[in-house]
Amino acid sequence: MNVLFIEDDRMNRRVVKDMLDVAGVSMVEAESAERGLEILDEQEFAMILVDLRMPGMDGITAIEHIRARQDAKAKVPIIVVTADIAPDLRERCLTAGADDVIFKPVAMDSLFDAMGVILARGAEGDGVIG
Repeated sequence: MNVLFIEDDRMNRRVVKDMLDVAGVSMVEAESAERGLEILDEQEFAMILVDLRMPGMDGITAIEHIRARQDAKAKVPIIVVTADIAPDLRERCLTAGADDVIFKPVAMDSLFDAMGVILARGAEGDGVIG
């Protein structure tokens, strides 16, 4: 399984990469939303993790760009990984097209639980996994 993590903070990328390595999941890093969209053009991913607050394009805008694609990549599951605790945050992310939201600092069980739920939905034929 190949995952794209769009996150501007190097340490956060490393922590999540270490967690995914334990499960044998490959992770490609993008240090900005713009770079993440470029990488998505070039490679296939089973899932995308995206931070919300980044310089330049924010995570919500990146999600909207992904969902607006005219190919199968528009349906790749997206999990928001954020430290933002705004009351309407989850609703805004889901409205933009995210499949789930988890909070920093990322706990391994939260990450794997969110990924597992999304993968299970795809296995049941909900069309989540493209």
